[in-house]
Amino acid sequence: MPFTVEQFFAVFSRYNEAVWPAQAIAVIDAVIAIGAALHGGRRAGRLAAIVLAALWLWMGVVYHLQFFSRINPAAVVFAAAFIVEAGLLFWFGVVRGQLVFEPRRDTTGVLGAVLLVYALVIYPKLGSALGHAYPAAPTFGLPCPTTIFTFGLLLWARPRVPFSLLIVPVLWAVVGSVAALQLGVGEDAGLAVSALVALPLLVMHSRKLVPRPA
Repeated sequence: MPFTVEQFFAVFSRYNEAVWPAQAIAVIDAVIAIGAALHGGRRAGRLAAIVLAALWLWMGVVYHLQFFSRINPAAVVFAAAFIVEAGLLFWFGVVRGQLVFEPRRDTTGVLGAVLLVYALVIYPKLGSALGHAYPAAPTFGLPCPTTIFTFGLLLWARPRVPFSLLIVPVLWAVVGSVAALQLGVGEDAGLAVSALVALPLLVMHSRKLVPRPA
């Protein structure tokens, strides 16, 4: 890696101190997205998709480009990928209205809820317990907890999630999980788990809805 553990956590400190209260606003937006998903319907789905698109755009433009790129040149590539993901979420979820959320009391729905709770509640508490105190800690609105949140919300989408929406989150789950092992960010273990849980369920659900040729 082109940076040390100390440099990595120092980026979080600079980011958190510079953007406050954006972290609190991101959490409020996430709660709004969950409320919209619970409400259901195409209009509410568009609202949830706007929140997701805004979060991914923020991570690409603000975190990766303005902060992480100072210690890691690859952050420019990450930023481009996150901005593309934001565009895809806006296109499919807002313009085309394809992300309609309908949480159900089945395995997919329950796992989605678990990931949402982990991203917003358990992730910061676990990080604090592991010694990652604010401001030198990953807060919501940063890539790893927000990717977990995205997987959770997409598990509530019906009838299916376009496969292209999963590519960047899955790739980041790989990148982030490898980095977490090397940098000692234990709370990011949920990132790999979220991808391993969500991806098969989302793919299987999509295949079930693709009509078979006669």
